[in-house]
Amino acid sequence: MKVLITGGAGFIGSHLAELLLSKGHQVTVLDNLSTGRLENIAHLETEPNFQLVVGDILNETLVDKLVERADWVFHLAAAVGVDLIVKDPLRSLMTNIKGSEIVLEMVYRYHRKVLITSTSEIYGKNASGPLKENDDRILGSPLKSRWSYSTSKAVDEILAYVYWKQKSVPTIIVRLFNTVGPRQTGHYGMVIPRLVDQALKGFDLTVYGTGLQSRCFLYVKDAVEGMVRLMEHPNAVGQVFNLGNQGEISIKALAEKIIALTGSPSKVVYIPYDEAYEEGFEDMQRRVPDISKAAALVGFTPTLDLDGVLQLVIAHLRDQMASVLRPAVVL
Repeated sequence: MKVLITGGAGFIGSHLAELLLSKGHQVTVLDNLSTGRLENIAHLETEPNFQLVVGDILNETLVDKLVERADWVFHLAAAVGVDLIVKDPLRSLMTNIKGSEIVLEMVYRYHRKVLITSTSEIYGKNASGPLKENDDRILGSPLKSRWSYSTSKAVDEILAYVYWKQKSVPTIIVRLFNTVGPRQTGHYGMVIPRLVDQALKGFDLTVYGTGLQSRCFLYVKDAVEGMVRLMEHPNAVGQVFNLGNQGEISIKALAEKIIALTGSPSKVVYIPYDEAYEEGFEDMQRRVPDISKAAALVGFTPTLDLDGVLQLVIAHLRDQMASVLRPAVVL
């Protein structure tokens, strides 16, 4: 297949590109490098079936040309991370909603198959669980920028579903739950790389709120494997699927585990949400996925537990720090 990945220089997109290339597909990555990074895909540049196009998802002419050349489209391009969303909600809304609208219109024009990546943020403050794909969304005030990302991704899902129902566009929606692994950065509020970086540098680990809020963390290679399996399966079209791990842990316990695994002298300190983000910031206290739907259709099962993922992230960040400290060789 000829595959287009929007946002393919990002953390998840780069791992998806690797997997698709290993399966013999031709991969084109579209990324404006605002949050994606060239170093994520530098090792793919020599692959004959790989191409990077630096450009914006909001450029309709460019997206038109790239979708026309593709058989499959994985739409990952989005404004991501709590920090970015709170600081620039307008960019989040425009990139996510308008970008998805452009992609869906082009896949309709050229009769292509598309997978839209959504998020567990869809469920908002719904703390029941495990959360099924048809469970209710519970959100705070629309005047709180915290919920702009959830709202924008809900619009993405509605657009994808309507394009399927009204225009027969083969769309698949995937809701990713806290996907983690090597290459993820803590720059945009991603908790694991941020805490690991602090631990390795001997800084205090900053936990927001009480630390009793819990999450489940999915290894990125498991995530992209699930995405590709769903894209390959004809019965996934027109449906939405949770992809996540069900190993639940509080953020306080996560920070303590990271300290233990790194052997760091650091301690855990707690920062109120109002100081970390903005006044009146709201968080979800629990987020656990029901993954039985994806498991039943394509055999989706996470292969790596949290300890295994943390060991990989720790090794990756240690290697990065060592490369920065390593003296240059003068020839």
